[in-house]
Amino acid sequence: MPTMPTLVLVGHGMVGQRFLEALAERGLTDTHRVVVLCEEPRPAYDRVRLTSYFSGRTPDELSLTDAEFIARHGIELHLGDPAEHIDRATRTVTARSGLQVTYDALVLATGSYPFVPPVPGKDATGCFVYRTIEDLLAIEEYAKEHATTGAVVGGGLLGLEAAGALRGLGLDTHVVEFAPRLMPVQVDEGGGAALLRTITGLGLSVHTGVGTQEIVADGEGGAVRAMKLSDGSELATDLVVFSAGVRPRDQLARDMGLAVGERGGIAVDERCRTSDPAVYAIGECAQAVDGRVYGLVAPGYEMAQTVAAALASEDGQFTGADLSTKLKLLGVDVASFGDAHGAADGCLDVVYSDSRSGTYKKLVVGPEGELLGGILVGDADAYATLRALTGSVPPVAPEQLVLPAGAGAPVALGPEALPGDAVICSCHNVTKEVIQAHATLPEVKKCTKAGTGCGSCVKLIGRLLPQSGDKGLCGCFPHTRAELYEIVRVKRIASYADLLDAHGRDGARGGEGCEVCKPAVGSIIASLAPTIGAEGHVLDGEQAALQDTNDHFLANLQKNGSYSVVPRIPGGEVTPEKLIVIGEVARDFGLYTKITGGQRIDLFGARVEQLPLIWARLVDAGFESGHAYGKALRTVKSCVGQTWCRYGVQDSVRMAIGLELRYRGLRAPHKLKSAVSGCGRECAEAQSKDFGVIATANGWNLYVGGNGGATPRHADLLAQDLSDTELVRLIDRFLMFYIRTADRLERTASWLERIEGGLGHVRDVVVHDSLGLCDELEALMADHVAHYRDEWADTLDDPERLERFVSFVNAPDTPDPLVRFVPERDQIKPDLPLLSIGSRPLEGSLTS
Repeated sequence: MPTMPTLVLVGHGMVGQRFLEALAERGLTDTHRVVVLCEEPRPAYDRVRLTSYFSGRTPDELSLTDAEFIARHGIELHLGDPAEHIDRATRTVTARSGLQVTYDALVLATGSYPFVPPVPGKDATGCFVYRTIEDLLAIEEYAKEHATTGAVVGGGLLGLEAAGALRGLGLDTHVVEFAPRLMPVQVDEGGGAALLRTITGLGLSVHTGVGTQEIVADGEGGAVRAMKLSDGSELATDLVVFSAGVRPRDQLARDMGLAVGERGGIAVDERCRTSDPAVYAIGECAQAVDGRVYGLVAPGYEMAQTVAAALASEDGQFTGADLSTKLKLLGVDVASFGDAHGAADGCLDVVYSDSRSGTYKKLVVGPEGELLGGILVGDADAYATLRALTGSVPPVAPEQLVLPAGAGAPVALGPEALPGDAVICSCHNVTKEVIQAHATLPEVKKCTKAGTGCGSCVKLIGRLLPQSGDKGLCGCFPHTRAELYEIVRVKRIASYADLLDAHGRDGARGGEGCEVCKPAVGSIIASLAPTIGAEGHVLDGEQAALQDTNDHFLANLQKNGSYSVVPRIPGGEVTPEKLIVIGEVARDFGLYTKITGGQRIDLFGARVEQLPLIWARLVDAGFESGHAYGKALRTVKSCVGQTWCRYGVQDSVRMAIGLELRYRGLRAPHKLKSAVSGCGRECAEAQSKDFGVIATANGWNLYVGGNGGATPRHADLLAQDLSDTELVRLIDRFLMFYIRTADRLERTASWLERIEGGLGHVRDVVVHDSLGLCDELEALMADHVAHYRDEWADTLDDPERLERFVSFVNAPDTPDPLVRFVPERDQIKPDLPLLSIGSRPLEGSLTS
């Protein structure tokens, strides 16, 4: 076979990953060898949301890279191995490791680096920059042991993000900005004043109009203890973060003789080609034809699309981009769009300011009444609509667009006010008419990527989608998930194919469905299996093809392609004999062992072919599937209750075990978590669960609709002082009503807030039987309880099901060579650099 041309991408940030996706969308990963050289030790992650790490989001949750995507497209990703030399004459890239790759096309996506002012003491211990996850980890570690006060040099976007991070670490925080106001690029004097009032009200100290003259440290190479400012003052601080802007990383281009801009940045044409036609540059390292180096992700995405189009011989140019941006800094909404500072001739300002509420709104209007741009601080809800109207004359007077409700403002402009070619998602350049060609938000995100960037357009996209007409689950079905549940239940349809043929949209019938509706319908059929006479096992027949990734192997897929094993431990209660078995299994299979927050033991690092062997030993010891992989009940956490605790008033362990065994395996629109506390001290944290139980002297209180995570919600009290029988009956009804009416992937918390009538309506239905459904709901739950079987025990008894547990279909005894580990703290961890080198599949092999 002829050798495929080689494409080398240098850099794997947000823009680099978007470029890879654009290649895959055009089929270029099938026709090219794609090699990626990445300096950081981890693949692309969401740098825009970097500060969310300090509010609980993990590095894995920030990741933008799906290991399965890398492997599926045969992309060779080399982490921690940047390009160090490029020979244009031989078209060869040499990486730090010594790896040499000859390219047919080279794309530079090296991004930018933090600018550190050349002040004395800038290299002292305790000085950091704020750019990468590793920077954040270093700041966090240092702050824990050595700092009570922190100072940020720079009051722009990243500076305020860094200040929010230091504040989140519990440090007294200062912001030092040389300009006379915060965020001088994005907001004007009025907006800066509003922002300043709000931020100082949060307890931060802001110093504007002064520069940093020196970092004072304890001796040569000692730790930071103060900053000297240009006004002669000295600021005591233990930690300094430099966030005074960024500069394009163009040194590699300079070394290879490419043209660069006067103020930096690799010079490119409208096709993002450099002065060498075989070399392209995208993102923050590139200077566009308009002379700008764009420091926002949206223009970088557009550049990525432009280069992918060029490589595919398609039309496409990048001549400039929208600089609009919307962020939430320290809890304050800040947005700017268009000609925010009114640089156009003859423009006029329309301003609304309320210093009491910290709200500032300014619109820039042209001589003919056209909206040119604006600034919003404190209230940016109208940002997406206003940005989309930029360049046109709004349908109402501009002052009505900034006034608050009740002060002369009309009802908020609806999406009908926007022209069809209005750009709704600037990150991915998606227009209103393109969005309205789809039925649901998941479909929009999948097909257009709108709403998957900064996220500021998601609300407006929701308003553009059908509100009262077509509320279909996806493009395959015109029905909601709740309506499909009723169709399956009433008509006893036990097959996805039959449901699609009978109730799918025209054009979808007889087809294969999509990734939105297949797992949703699979869950519905599984939850109703005893009632409708369907095959109950998720690996049987058609059901197997409907499941999400984890359900295919009854285990949680981990980032390096291995799986985790989570046996059920009801209520956290386990005998010494069972503990010994878990220890022996972990030891014999070399698994990483961790006690989870749900009072279970998780065993990580199992290869797919090891799963049946591991579960055979666990099932023999009396364990069963913990359903950590499914949209089902996970755990019912408990405190020790009155049996051991001197404060306990009920036996919480007994109740937790009973509830977990009753609802185990219950398939639902999303995962379910529960807890039982033995008294009002709430040690089991029941009010942060989908359904939680707290003991009283007279029985049990039932709380519903809580969750933790990124958007925590306290559960609401549904009923109180219940007997054991009353409690179980109400939980039966609540869970089946939720399963029956919730949307796809909707937790009980968001369902309770969305459903018409909220908690009051749910209470009327499940407590007072206002709809006459309770007998039916109880019967559905009784069917589930009566027909429950352990999925892993059944799998082990079925040779056909066991055939799927191989890494390679045509080499069943061959383990996946990419699943590797290294030792850490007497256990194992994924060998991340090796793991992420997604080389092409072995010749002649077919992965399962």
